[in-house]
This record gives sequence, structure tokens and C-alpha cells, in this order.
Amino acid sequence: MNTDLIFDDTEIAFSLKTDSELERAYFLFKMISIEPLVRIGTAATNFAIKAHLPIEGLIRSTVFDHFCGGVNEEDCLSVIDNMYYKGVSSVLDYSVEGKESEKEFDSAKDKILKIIDFANEIDAIPIAVFKPSGFGRFYLYEKISSGEALTENEEEEWSRVLERYDAVCKKAKANDVAVLIDAEESWMQDACDALITNLMIIYNTEKPIVYNTLQMYRHDRLAFLEKEHEKAKKGNYFLGFKLVRGAYMEKENDRAEEKDYKSPICESKFETDQNFNNGLYYMMDHLDCMSLFAGTHNEDSSYLLMNLMNEKKLLNNDPRIWFGQLYGMSDHISFNLANKGYNVAKYIPFGPVKDVMPYLIRRAEENTSVAGQTGRELALIKKEKNRRKQSL
Repeated sequence: MNTDLIFDDTEIAFSLKTDSELERAYFLFKMISIEPLVRIGTAATNFAIKAHLPIEGLIRSTVFDHFCGGVNEEDCLSVIDNMYYKGVSSVLDYSVEGKESEKEFDSAKDKILKIIDFANEIDAIPIAVFKPSGFGRFYLYEKISSGEALTENEEEEWSRVLERYDAVCKKAKANDVAVLIDAEESWMQDACDALITNLMIIYNTEKPIVYNTLQMYRHDRLAFLEKEHEKAKKGNYFLGFKLVRGAYMEKENDRAEEKDYKSPICESKFETDQNFNNGLYYMMDHLDCMSLFAGTHNEDSSYLLMNLMNEKKLLNNDPRIWFGQLYGMSDHISFNLANKGYNVAKYIPFGPVKDVMPYLIRRAEENTSVAGQTGRELALIKKEKNRRKQSL
């Protein structure tokens, strides 16, 4: 492992945070570290929103402002500018979830097209992103993934889903903006994978524009990556992949148990970590036709990727390699990497406060369940608070 432990430098990590923002971050992660409190808070927040109680101001000034850039693109501009000044790019993530109507899907597509226009004008936004379920009904993806035939109406509905994807990828190619397509639950992912591969064939002719996402807590994803590589070699197109560990573990395991099939999830965190790192090794060995977006909050995996780049004598800012973290988390990784000249992007969620709440609740639950994540955040914030006191 890299002996230069750059992620311990809290002065660089929190250089954009005022003392009051640092205190707020400490308070939030302290609350998130208490699992019963997260459960009670989640239930109370959901109830308050459904009952139309006036809590948006409280949410906005605490958890929303820490984990989100704003309610719309323009609202995010000051965050984007400040981070870019420190070398960290932004991926605007329209984090409105759970929509089901054609009108809402078209609205999400229009939002992504607007973000690509935005990205074309602002160097700080080199990448766009969207979720498959933002462009079409989950049920449709699930039905196609299971091999069931669609009805005539569903066929028409699916063709509109394809048109939304194509419109976004066409614009991304024209504007030279990479577009990352997130992964979701395994039982709808086969339909997404096939669709995204077809888009890569069309739009990844000179370099990767369209990126699929591999959730490496799935034990089959490395084999999938190898098969996609074989297809790309035969078809003479480029591959773009975002590697993540995954975000639906409990849901995946519960469904596998309920329906009595083998869970697609690795049996341990150690196995998941190995799978993720093996994905890094594989992609780094095939950079002639692949580009990598490493979405990770794991220090060891980040050091591993840095070391692989160093071994291959690559520049820190090699355009084929990006590191990514979520806004409001792991600033010690993002800003210290950027300070060393690596390509780093923060996912910046945005949207109306009540619509972004499912995203925020997932972030809180994820921080509670990931061993060591919240404790590490708290320890670093505490270290920086002490450093600032001593420097007075």
C-alpha cells in the first residue's frame, strides 16, 4: 500500500468548511452513528412530510445542506465553483426518486438534457448521471429482465424509455460530456445492461461517452465485465464503467431469501472488497479500450488505484481514470486526491427538499450500516476541530 498517507490531512480535507459547517457535520454524523435514532428520525420525517408539517426549513438547514447542493441547478453553483477552485469537479445528480408517470419520466429526461447543456458551459461539470428508474417504470425493466413478453402497450412504453436514453446519450456525445448510468436492483438490471451495451456500440466509437455501473457486491459482476470486454473487442467500441460496491444489500438478500434463490451478493465485506479491487486490476490492465470511474469511499481501494496508476507510469490526471465520492462524505479522500492532481468528482444531489428525502434517508441508513464509515468521519472532523483550536 501507498506509504504516503495523504487522507489524514484534515486541513486540506475540510478547507472549504467554516467552523460552523464543521460543527454541523460533527453533529449530523454523531446523530447518524446512533442506529435507533436514525430509525426514529426516518419514521418521524416521513410522517411529517406526509402530514405536510412545516419541517422543510429544519431539514434544509441541517441534513439537506450537508448532503445536497441545492433545490435546482442554479442553487448548486456556489458549491460547484468552490469545489472546483480546490480541483474537485461536480456530477449534478437529480435525486428525485419513486416517480411512475410518463410525464415525470419525460421531465427527468429534460432535466438531464438541461444538465448536459449546463455541463457544456461549465468546466467544473464534465459528467452527467441518471438512474434507469428515472426514465421508465421499474416493473418494465423487471419484466424484460425476467424474459417475460411485453404487452403491446408495454412495447410502446418501452420504446419511449429507449428514446429517452437515446436523446440523452446523443446530446452527451455532441457536447463531449460523459454520462454515467447508475445500477439498481439485480432483478431489473439485465434489461438496463443490454440497453446500455447497445448505447455504447452507438456512442462509444472514439472514446467512452456512455458508462454503465457495476455493483461489485454482486459476485457475478467481474465475469460480466470480462464478457463485455470481449464484445467490445469484437465490435470495436470503447467501454466506460463506474465501479461501486453497491447500495441495496439488505433488499437483495431479503428478496433472495423470500423467493428462495441464491443471493447475488457476496457473502462477506471482505469478498466484496476483493471483488471491487479485482475490478480495478482488470480495468487498469485494459485502459486501451476502457475508462474507469471509481466510485468509492474506501481508503484502501483509493490507495490501490493510486498505486496501480503509479506502477503503470500514468499521469495523475490521466483522462481515463476518475475517482468519485458523494457530496457531504469522505472529503478527506476527495480533496486530498484533488490536491495531488487526480481527477476527482463529487456527486452533488439536488432537487426539491421533500422529493430528495428518500435519497437523504438512504444516506443516513447507509452511514449507519457501513462499519467504520461514520466513526472515520467523526474522528477526522474532531481532528480538524482540534487543529483549528491549536492554530488560534
